[in-house]
Amino acid sequence: MQLPESILKKAPKGKVWIIRPIGQAQYCFVAVDFAEITPNTMLSEIKIPDATPGIIAMYALSDEQALLAKLRYNKLVDIFSGLTCYSLQNHLRTSVPDMGQIETDEIYIGLDKKGIHYVLPVQAKGGSDKLSVVQIEQDMAMCRNKFPALIHRPIAAQFMGNNLIALFELVEEKQSIKIAAEKHFRLVPPDEVTLELLEAYKTRIS
Repeated sequence: MQLPESILKKAPKGKVWIIRPIGQAQYCFVAVDFAEITPNTMLSEIKIPDATPGIIAMYALSDEQALLAKLRYNKLVDIFSGLTCYSLQNHLRTSVPDMGQIETDEIYIGLDKKGIHYVLPVQAKGGSDKLSVVQIEQDMAMCRNKFPALIHRPIAAQFMGNNLIALFELVEEKQSIKIAAEKHFRLVPPDEVTLELLEAYKTRIS
């Protein structure tokens, strides 16, 4: 939702407004560094063989549903995070203290090689929808409240078109949401992942 110009221009220099929930049906304006999470179009792509079942792609009812399905079937959260991840719940609606009701698109539980457990809340957007820092703040609050013993790694996903998916890992620094990592994955037919491409990926490592 675009705020009126009369409100936008009252933000401190270099800041933008967000509307932050502070309780049940209560909200406040807060000035932050940025309000939306947008992909960096200069970032290189990583091609992944598309493992999405055709019948799932046929019947997905929305861009968001399709994106969540592609993340799940192609293990993109695992690849991006470096963890073994398991989908725990879709579209969790719950209440958290000092915020009220929130919704998280999907929650993954992750496991690393040391046996440490993680919780990865995922917010997903398709089409012209924008990822909001407010949603990430809500996910972080939900993790602190519902999964206090786990390490929290909030993830955001954005369809960029033609099976290109941007993934972000978010962190909180000085009471502001920051991007800790961003990768772009393009889902392609398996024959597009050639030996030459794999050799090129090896050079990125070195």
